[in-house]
Amino acid sequence: MSWFSGKDWNVIAIIYERKDFFRVNGNRRKGREADTARDGAKSHQRTVYWAVFDQKRSLLEGEPGPGHKLASPALLVKLKKELLTNPVIREVLTILESGSKPDAAKPMAVADAPPPEAT
Repeated sequence: MSWFSGKDWNVIAIIYERKDFFRVNGNRRKGREADTARDGAKSHQRTVYWAVFDQKRSLLEGEPGPGHKLASPALLVKLKKELLTNPVIREVLTILESGSKPDAAKPMAVADAPPPEAT
């Protein structure tokens, strides 16, 4: 890992657990490890949505993951729209930004999510 790479990312993956319950996983990584964490979030089979943030909480990239079919299109739109205002995601980002832990995970209930078949 290069000391001068400049990457210090917080990678968030919203993971499908069941239709009304997701988990928000977060990793803070630097350098090449940041790319590896992002690629892992992008390719995880139950990732509904993933995103990469810098330490100033600016969204660098993000999109639906391979598990996006497990959630409704309306929920995907809602997740993208509320990415920075969702309290669970904000809590995970706060933990990562503090530097106290390199990893964090929190449950996220999705009680108001429509079923995947809804249009």
